Amino acid sequence: MLPPTAGTSKLPPLIGPFGTSLKTGIVGLRNVGKSIFFNLLTKSQVAVENFPVCTVDPNNSRVPVPDERFDFLCQYHKPASKGPAFLNIMDIAALVKGAHSGQGLGDNFLSYMSACDEIPK
Repeated sequence: MLPPTAGTSKLPPLIGPFGTSLKTGIVGLRNVGKSIFFNLLTKSQVAVENFPVCTVDPNNSRVPVPDERFDFLCQYHKPASKGPAFLNIMDIAALVKGAHSGQGLGDNFLSYMSACDEIPK
């Protein structure tokens, strides 16, 4: 790899890749209502049970983000293509005791977390 030439310094981006889709993950302790919150946000019907590991594989859903300014901004800026924003929501199972030895999601928990653009508190 060649060293950069003088005058071509490139600043690192302050935010992630620009686009109309953001992938967010819902994580938390066991039996606190992550799947119920996922169902409310996405208007879906994933299983909600009262036992420690109900969600084994992450649930995914794509939800449109309504914006009353969208039509006005499209008329004002006249983009080449129009596409509303979407939020991809992932319901990730909780980390359980013994995950280091393969119980629950095990190491897959970290791969699901790294696939998300944001993880709200």
